[in-house]
Amino acid sequence: MGVKAEMDTSLGNNLIEPYGGKLVDLLVEGEAAAALRARASRLPSIQISERSVCDLELLAVGAFSPLDRFMGRADYQRVLDEMRLASGALFSIPVTLPVQPGEAIKLDQEIALRNAKNELLAVMVIEEIYAWDRDEAAKKVFGTLDARHPLVAEMHRWARLNISGRLQVLQLPPHYDFQELRLTPAQTRARLKTFRLSNVVAFQTRNPLHRAHEELTKRAAQAVGGVLLLHPVVGMTKPGDVDHYTRVRAYKALAERYYDPDRILLSLLPLAMRMAGPREALWHALIRRNFGANHLIVGRDHASPGVDSTGRPFYGPYDAQELVERLGPELGMGAVPFRELVYLPEEGRYEEVSKLPAGAATASISGTQVREQYLNNGRLLPAWFTRPEVAEILAETYPPRHRQGACIWFTGLSGAGKSTTAEVLTVLLLEHGRQVTVLDGDVVRTHLSKGLGFSKDDRDINIRRIGFVAAEIVRHGGIVICAAVSPYRATRNDVRSMMAQGHFVEIFVDTPLEVCEARDVKGMYAKARRGEIKEFTGIDDPYEAPLNPEITVDTVARTPEENARLILDYLVNAGLVRAQAPVAGAERALAAAAAA
Repeated sequence: MGVKAEMDTSLGNNLIEPYGGKLVDLLVEGEAAAALRARASRLPSIQISERSVCDLELLAVGAFSPLDRFMGRADYQRVLDEMRLASGALFSIPVTLPVQPGEAIKLDQEIALRNAKNELLAVMVIEEIYAWDRDEAAKKVFGTLDARHPLVAEMHRWARLNISGRLQVLQLPPHYDFQELRLTPAQTRARLKTFRLSNVVAFQTRNPLHRAHEELTKRAAQAVGGVLLLHPVVGMTKPGDVDHYTRVRAYKALAERYYDPDRILLSLLPLAMRMAGPREALWHALIRRNFGANHLIVGRDHASPGVDSTGRPFYGPYDAQELVERLGPELGMGAVPFRELVYLPEEGRYEEVSKLPAGAATASISGTQVREQYLNNGRLLPAWFTRPEVAEILAETYPPRHRQGACIWFTGLSGAGKSTTAEVLTVLLLEHGRQVTVLDGDVVRTHLSKGLGFSKDDRDINIRRIGFVAAEIVRHGGIVICAAVSPYRATRNDVRSMMAQGHFVEIFVDTPLEVCEARDVKGMYAKARRGEIKEFTGIDDPYEAPLNPEITVDTVARTPEENARLILDYLVNAGLVRAQAPVAGAERALAAAAAA
């Protein structure tokens, strides 16, 4: 069924109207589309990022109503300052289109917007061009400048100009998976009307659903006397999240077998999450109103990226619930707080912690236990915790921990000893049965980054290229060792954010500058001192040491082999490398040798 085919269907129930009164619709069809497409072929084009592609899709179908374009300066600034559009309507997350300066970026210019495959998506008339401040945006939207926040790190590679103007969308980004579940706001509303119930409670999720989530969502639908809109994000989520293919298979199994078909609608949301905690929760509520919901289940730590570089959570556990409860009435959305549920094995049911009988025996499994004790060890989750169908789907996706990927990232000054230690570690990992790919900074510059210079921008591009390749290796279960100066903290954290938590191991090779200079057989430091090499790290360009690396090694007091074995021990303790069984009789032989 086409995008607009269900828009006018009405069975007379009273779903809440879209925010602002009507759904924005930016799609151009028919003869107008053909004419625009022909004109677009002659226009200058820009390729927009994956994040902007997701935003464009949701703008086009009205998911961000009343917003009808990438934000101009007035909307952007008021969203930063007050969580409102210039009109006064609530809107808590900036939706912008950053671009590099160029000949085509000028006022009143029509430009074609294309995705990474160069497919034409839309035409924009540039009506505004304005600069934005990265630190201001990070502090106001995410509440932090800490580059351990994945979006703060990502923003360091965004272009410094935003453009805005009228959009005409020719096609939505093509999706070939789960097409029957990819419903626009208009299509979702049409489906919801068939339930003939006015109340709809939406559940935002980027994770698999376990039994506690199942119980909570069923109770929420019952409490509001309405329908559950199970609305998982299938756009950009947190790196390391279970991929959406696996998750959606699990959602389908649950929806088909364990929910009342008259009380649930499963629909997918191609949203690019910002992991902005409270602000994001309010944004999620606005989006779900446009899809027809008037309640949102708000979880503990809703849309949180985890902990900062000091190990402290970025947001309080209930900050998101408090913000949605405070502003939800103005938005027309009720907040349903996610209550903590535990299992009562003697009664075979779940109950809220606040309602537990005195002395009741309970059972629970933490997220860490799910990963470390079950998935990483190839054990199926118990039926009381997860439905068997979901447990089997997850087991297919997760290999044992010692067969999962990891990136070992050496950073330090030139001459610190990164490559030498990496060479020894490579041999030790091969001895322990792990296949290893080595991405050495000098070698990568020869093959992957030929032509790049040593300006800050070129260095960042080089490191992100290494990071992209490393992340792909990790995603496919490989061990990759990267040895590069990588002088800038934000860029290293951007690479970290490309991988799941616990799968990026930053190793700071902490060697004093004077030692590095003494080891420099190529004479690079001497040339930099004489001014023959400009922007040389440690001389006239800064090296930003890691704030909280997983491991710091000393190459003055320890040999490369000692440092490599220290790193190996860390990987064994982390479960990423299987410990070797002792050789029969080895301990006895060692004891005899010591006695002699």
